Amino acid sequence: MVRNFLGLILILAVPSLCWAQAESKDAAARGIWEASGTHGAVAAGGQGAVDAGMTILKDGGNAADAAVATILALTVTDAQSVCFGGEVPIMFYDAKRKTVEVIAGQGVAPGLATREHFVAKGGIPKKGVEAAAVPALLDACVVTLERHGTKTFAEVVAPTLQLLDRGKLPWHPHLARTIRRMVAAEATSRGDRIIGLRRVADAFYRGDIAREIDAWSRANGGLIRFRDLATHVTRVEDPLSIKYRGHTIVKCGVWTQGPFLMQSLQMLEGFDMKSLKPNSPDAIHLTVEAMKLALADRDRYYADPLFVNVPLDGLLAPAYAKARQGLIDPKKASLEIRPGDPLHGRATLEIVDNRSGTPAPAFDTTTCLVADAMGNVVAATPSGWSGVVAGETGVWLGSRLQSLNTWVGHPNVIEPGKRPRITLTPTIILNDDRQPTFAISVAGGDNQDQMTLQLILNQIDFGVEPGKSVTSPRFMTDHMTGSFGQPPPKLGRVRINPGVGQETLTELTHRGHDLEVSPGIIGAAPIVLAIDPATKLIRAAGDPKAGRHVNAY
Repeated sequence: MVRNFLGLILILAVPSLCWAQAESKDAAARGIWEASGTHGAVAAGGQGAVDAGMTILKDGGNAADAAVATILALTVTDAQSVCFGGEVPIMFYDAKRKTVEVIAGQGVAPGLATREHFVAKGGIPKKGVEAAAVPALLDACVVTLERHGTKTFAEVVAPTLQLLDRGKLPWHPHLARTIRRMVAAEATSRGDRIIGLRRVADAFYRGDIAREIDAWSRANGGLIRFRDLATHVTRVEDPLSIKYRGHTIVKCGVWTQGPFLMQSLQMLEGFDMKSLKPNSPDAIHLTVEAMKLALADRDRYYADPLFVNVPLDGLLAPAYAKARQGLIDPKKASLEIRPGDPLHGRATLEIVDNRSGTPAPAFDTTTCLVADAMGNVVAATPSGWSGVVAGETGVWLGSRLQSLNTWVGHPNVIEPGKRPRITLTPTIILNDDRQPTFAISVAGGDNQDQMTLQLILNQIDFGVEPGKSVTSPRFMTDHMTGSFGQPPPKLGRVRINPGVGQETLTELTHRGHDLEVSPGIIGAAPIVLAIDPATKLIRAAGDPKAGRHVNAY
């Protein structure tokens, strides 16, 4: 079945090439969305945030310094998508050690956020004060500076303060005052950068600011207390990685949806994708069918591994991927939810848990990628939305608890101290010499790794240039339990751009896909950095239709 908001007549009247050219011409007026250089690059959302990162790079800062400056500025330029009291998983590639580490900037459920509390309330709210996890963004930024940066907090937050001082929203002066209190705390360190950074974190999480958030939360029906803030810890973790056609794909762990991308790639490696054309019926069909299977495993197994024994080794085992790949019918779309049995290496699970909740809007998330002249790379996905501002602190809180559920026995059921299984999922790709060749960040909830998968296939299998890749027609499946309020799957549903061509649309419908044809970004806002280790050339690109901006020099 085809759902087409413009009508099939319009598709027939406008060839795919004309559609792409029209989009590209319109995008040219939206700011810099492609750039290249050998000294450094920044890609993000708002132009002011990109400018903040570039200022730090050109002032001698490295990728960690510039990324933190960009992330902090995004809380102003992209305030509808990320907040100072939100979250940000950060991946840092260290050029000297040729290693990647994950700075797990996701806060936990407060101590009062029990399953019983939310069951009595009728469920976890989709927005508002009770949906807030413990703020994690600031401490993740501090840890990144402490471990990898060269600048002080005062230096990297200066562009954010400039944005706030020029801002006109009521919370701008309040947040500026809160940040200046942290800068003042840092200044008491007498020039010791590391001690100063810890005093910044202490001021927010264990000082007067934390007590003010506690008092406001108590007075306004919130669940966050001083103890939740004071005991907050940013974990530094090893990433997960797999090989795909000679490349190493590096992702965050199962407290994110990142491994779903890895499972999809492992299944697709069994097909000759290189022989297919991008956006051909076969390429789209195989990709969608692999994603359906991987998403079924995501929804069944992924959760905070500090609370749940997630069968990760089984999920990423090559034999398991091969067994799951065998479920893909090359000519027919599946209309079933089919999680596998990784504990026993079996392709399907005998008993399927199909619980679901209610839909929730997801206007979340922005993007951040930075590379410097030394070869360091940062990939981050900042987020936080639908929350409330904590009084005169000016700190907006997020609503990430809605990514947990209240289902007894489910791995992702809410518990105090537990991280939600989030959609935020940055990506770094390494070559055989463990040098980065590609970095990706995408905004868009459940669409994030679906978009990332298409960008990786474009890069590795189809040889599509970054600028064309981020703006080319795309497709997303809704054949999964949603991550925000756990809405039920839409079996067989594929949202798809008309630019793939009428022949492709017709063939996908023939194979049983339930197509919803629509122009536009269909829920994904990608940015990429393509890096040539030999020439040091960094090519940055971001989808201008989704408000992405880049710069390089």
